[in-house]
Amino acid sequence: MCDYSLQTVRSRPAKVGDKLTTRNFGTGTRAFAAAEDLGVAVCVLPGTELAFSSAVTKTTRRLFASVEKLGHATAIFRQVNKTQPMTHHDALEFPDGRIVLLTKLSEGQEATVLQLPAQPTTAAEADAQKRIAYAS
Repeated sequence: MCDYSLQTVRSRPAKVGDKLTTRNFGTGTRAFAAAEDLGVAVCVLPGTELAFSSAVTKTTRRLFASVEKLGHATAIFRQVNKTQPMTHHDALEFPDGRIVLLTKLSEGQEATVLQLPAQPTTAAEADAQKRIAYAS
């Protein structure tokens, strides 16, 4: 998905094998950009598996900016805070269970889309996926 603050940015859906870069789009959020065109936001579906080129870092912006190494190079894309409008929803879940908002990641990190989530084949599966998505 693409966070609400990217509604005015050109975007496209993620595909397996895509090379992505974390980027500040100047809209108050960081997100994934297409490696071939940094002006295009790449919208990722919840459950998508990603591999980063090195251990992921996040940047904390307070009085002084600090960078924290998260110690993992793989993550699964998630959406959080879905019942709260006008807040960031895009996040990554790391192997240790830690969930970090995508907008908190340091800029310029490279990731590859390893696998997209399975798509439902029946209406019952689609309803089950929706229930799971809204529960998280």
